[in-house]
Amino acid sequence: MNTQPQATAASGSPDRSDMFSRVNAGRVSNLIVEQIRLLIRDGQLIAGDRLPSERELGERFGVSRVTVREALRGLEANGLVTIKVGARGGAFVTAPTSEQVGEGISDLLTFSVVEPGDVTEARQIFELGIVPLVCRRADEHDIAELLEICDRAEATLETENEYPVSLSAEFHVRVARAAHNPAIELLARSFHGPILMSLLRAQESDPKVGVVGTREHREFVEAVRMRDVAAATAVMTTHLARTAERLRQYKAEGAGGNEAGGGTLGNRPLRE
Repeated sequence: MNTQPQATAASGSPDRSDMFSRVNAGRVSNLIVEQIRLLIRDGQLIAGDRLPSERELGERFGVSRVTVREALRGLEANGLVTIKVGARGGAFVTAPTSEQVGEGISDLLTFSVVEPGDVTEARQIFELGIVPLVCRRADEHDIAELLEICDRAEATLETENEYPVSLSAEFHVRVARAAHNPAIELLARSFHGPILMSLLRAQESDPKVGVVGTREHREFVEAVRMRDVAAATAVMTTHLARTAERLRQYKAEGAGGNEAGGGTLGNRPLRE
């Protein structure tokens, strides 16, 4: 990070004439995106800063305005700038939303070589760790929404005799929201995709997966309603351990081996 004081232009804004350097190799717009991303990461550009005009950026980078415009669209898509039109418009630095950050983490987990069992092991550490906060902070709105998910799961089992594991993933993310901690919710949201895929693997090992789990979900909510940390922890411990065991069975049966198509969460369809 540049800790030297920056000169101030006549307009009162920091003089950034030497901040940007020319690019002349590869896909130029990507290099511009990366350069501006690093300036934001290093704190030389902060949320609210207005970038120079397209013409000025083109001159500083040594590229056309079309290339600059393409780079700005890429920065906007990544949630790093907001483009406003009008006399006071331009490209303004912004901070990525929690949803965008969560999606990035989720993509990293999903497309990396991460075993379903690894995801469940991480869940056992994370989800059991937040139980005390959930029991202490969950309000009636949280309880109502968690019970509504349980109701939908039970209705689906009754009418279709099949459990959609997407409801289980939804339940566990909603539990994290009940901790009323944005960082915890962000981490839980980032795990939504990997959780879903690990549950699908568990369901392949046992087609009846979800029947017992739905009952445990309701028991967990009731324990949270009573502020009973010990009971809620016991239910969640048993619940997650069952998923872990099913995944071990899945892998032992050979369905999760790389030679049989790969047991990782990345680069595989949700259903085989």
